[in-house]
Amino acid sequence: MSGAVSRDMREAMNADASNAFTGQWPVPMGRHRFAGAADVNPVLARVFASMRATDVALHPERAGAFYASEDDLLNRVDVPEFRALVQFIVQSLQDTAQRANAQVWPPGQQPLQLLLTGVWFQIQNGAAFHDVHTHGNCSWSGVYYLQIDPPETRAKHAQWGAHNGVTRFYSPMFPLLGGAHMDMGNAFMQNATLDVSPQEGELILFPAFLPHKAMPYEGERERIILSFNAQIHAPQGNQIYRYAGT
Repeated sequence: MSGAVSRDMREAMNADASNAFTGQWPVPMGRHRFAGAADVNPVLARVFASMRATDVALHPERAGAFYASEDDLLNRVDVPEFRALVQFIVQSLQDTAQRANAQVWPPGQQPLQLLLTGVWFQIQNGAAFHDVHTHGNCSWSGVYYLQIDPPETRAKHAQWGAHNGVTRFYSPMFPLLGGAHMDMGNAFMQNATLDVSPQEGELILFPAFLPHKAMPYEGERERIILSFNAQIHAPQGNQIYRYAGT
């Protein structure tokens, strides 16, 4: 949705300009729609439901309104629909990472290696939620919405309304609000959350450091998502800027 700190921004701040204004350190995010969702999603919903049932039969303590699989689906799921979805995710990651780093990556073709370091599914219903968290050991994460009630149905919930089942992202400045002085001068900090309303077939990509939460969900159908972590490496190394002071 927005790019990384650009060279133009750095030059603007360092230039001898009396009226310079820039917005530094924006958070890049990507939103992509899978053209094959109508065919792929129902198949994978059945596959994941079967995997959940098998796991719960072996581990009854894992039964409940919220379920998360192990993150090794790349090694355990081998159906054409899953491979098609993974290919879409990889292509979307490449596009979003390229846009986010357009002003940072060295010019020319880069032989970068994209690795999906973990892929798993989650199923929730009955007011279950996944509390605020970030993802470690990766640069990008994402959530693909496989199954959920339509927005107009979710919005009828008596308690949560339109927030029923949304994914909530928290601004990196959110921790600064605790104990911070607030007035109209820094009003730009006050809107510190972004609620993404899930749509079946949509993929949301975000930096792994960005705090997020799956809000409580209750619906006619279970909320099923596919999540993943990704790393992107260059053969010559990943550090572009030298450490400050060197």
